[in-house]
Amino acid sequence: MTSFPITPLFADGALQFAFEKATTEGKITIGTLIIVSLFSWTVIFTKAWQLWRARREAKKFFASYRATRDPLELARKNEDYDGAPAYELYVAGADELTYHLKNNSIAVKATAKGTGPDADLGQTDGLARSHQTKVSVASFDSVKVALERTASQQALSLEKGMIVLSTAVAGGPFIGLLGTVWGMMETFSGIAKANSASLTAMAPGVAGALIATVVGLFVAIPAMFAYNFMVSSIRAITQELDNFATEFAIAIEHAYVDNRPLAEEITAANEALGDRLVSAIREAKVTLAR
Repeated sequence: MTSFPITPLFADGALQFAFEKATTEGKITIGTLIIVSLFSWTVIFTKAWQLWRARREAKKFFASYRATRDPLELARKNEDYDGAPAYELYVAGADELTYHLKNNSIAVKATAKGTGPDADLGQTDGLARSHQTKVSVASFDSVKVALERTASQQALSLEKGMIVLSTAVAGGPFIGLLGTVWGMMETFSGIAKANSASLTAMAPGVAGALIATVVGLFVAIPAMFAYNFMVSSIRAITQELDNFATEFAIAIEHAYVDNRPLAEEITAANEALGDRLVSAIREAKVTLAR
């Protein structure tokens, strides 16, 4: 029975032979491709870890966020979901809203049953009484700007380094082809000078020239698969981020933005001014009585 031994990859020494026969220009080209490959694989591993972590932490964050009634509840609990782009957006929006609640707040009278997410929780701190402390539409615009800015920053962070993969995909084969063409030119030039066109004279030079293209394809093919997969993942995460920014902004508007009609705001302001005048008169009477 005839057996067919399986020859291990590179066991015949074809690549080694071709590299040894490559010209100096060809070896420089191969060295350049190896450097590009090292950068490419570094980006592949780094970006794969970043995307995996972003999806894992985002899943936890969305589960926690959608289990709450108040959009600022997670901020008060100081829960951390480091690595989730949506969480970074949430922190930016919550910090901006908290600043305006403390510095530019508007006192709104609560209804009998209370309105807002914390009306039935019995909380008395200034930040938690969302049915009493709100922000103006102008302050809310600042919150939306913070959300948009953070969403753009997170999208840029996700795309960082992808230019290396696209360069490896587009440039690797061309750099290899340059080395091959240069090597073929050197080979045919040497044959012409030697006045010998035999296959034995041509084969080493051709092999040395072709190895540059082979290395270029080895660089480009893994980068191409990784680039396509990661671009799809980044696009999905970015779309998810934009959707959450809209969802979070709507939740803030419902719970913390003073959207009363202008006439009602004027009436409330007049009532507040009247209360202050009454208080001032009473204080003046007490002072005079003393």
